[in-house]
Amino acid sequence: MNRPDGRAVAALRPVKITRSVLMHPEGSCLIEMGNTHVLCTATVEETVPRWMREGKGGWVTAEYGMLPAPPTSASSGAGWADGGWRSSG
Repeated sequence: MNRPDGRAVAALRPVKITRSVLMHPEGSCLIEMGNTHVLCTATVEETVPRWMREGKGGWVTAEYGMLPAPPTSASSGAGWADGGWRSSG
């Protein structure tokens, strides 16, 4: 049995990773998997939290932000209209 795009049921979509897509962060990449695109950035700070200053090692934090996804059905009254998201409520 295959999916509508021809992939086997257990097959993943091809993954494409493009490095250095943004000018200002120290690191960036765009990860594409089908219609899903993820923009990742990395910045460097030479400081660590106060409680960690005596030891050796590094510090990594992460943040993420996601835009709302449109519903799978247009019958809900919500969706993209005139270039922007509109809510049904």
